Amino acid sequence: MSNRTLNLTDTVYDYLLDHSLRESPLLKQLREETATLEMARMQISPEQGQLLNLLVKLLGARQVIEIGVFTGYSALCMAEALPNDGRLVACDINQEWTDMARRYWQQAGVHKKVELLLAPADKTLQKLIDTGNANSFDFAFIDADKSHYLTYYEQCLKLIRRGGLIAIDNTLWNGDVADPAVNDEDTRAIRELNDALHSDSRVDISLLPIGDGLTLALKR
Repeated sequence: MSNRTLNLTDTVYDYLLDHSLRESPLLKQLREETATLEMARMQISPEQGQLLNLLVKLLGARQVIEIGVFTGYSALCMAEALPNDGRLVACDINQEWTDMARRYWQQAGVHKKVELLLAPADKTLQKLIDTGNANSFDFAFIDADKSHYLTYYEQCLKLIRRGGLIAIDNTLWNGDVADPAVNDEDTRAIRELNDALHSDSRVDISLLPIGDGLTLALKR
């Protein structure tokens, strides 16, 4: 995992941030507090968070799903882009990290938009499908346990509307997906997802070299 875009020199990366990033003081504070944690590498890059915010705005999204909340940076980026009556269903299983997320959502004034569900994400997503929420979401962001990526993708594809977008993080996996010598469970799972997406006629796709690799899949 990586918390910055691959294959950029420090000089170019700093230039990118200086000439693109419009990170609020609160988002910066959350990112810096997260950087002190042992699992800080799970944090998305700030430019990626800004892209998520922009995508939500471009879609005119009102309903968003996030799978994998961590300390809430990406959720905050997306929630700020939603209208006042928007809804972000946030799926995670970790109470400690999401308590930190809740604190920042409260400070940002977006907490009423966020519905945090602490349960295995596949169970949460299936419940949404079973209770009549298919084809009702505009955007989904998947950034959780890699072994379930393909399951999450298939469930999100049922939940988002036609013309809705799914964004999937870590699809370049620090370059390991392209290294045949690397065959751990997570790497194999991401390869399986990437192969499935490449041949999936239900979506239009683009794999972007931002952060640790971000795949966008537009539902046809």
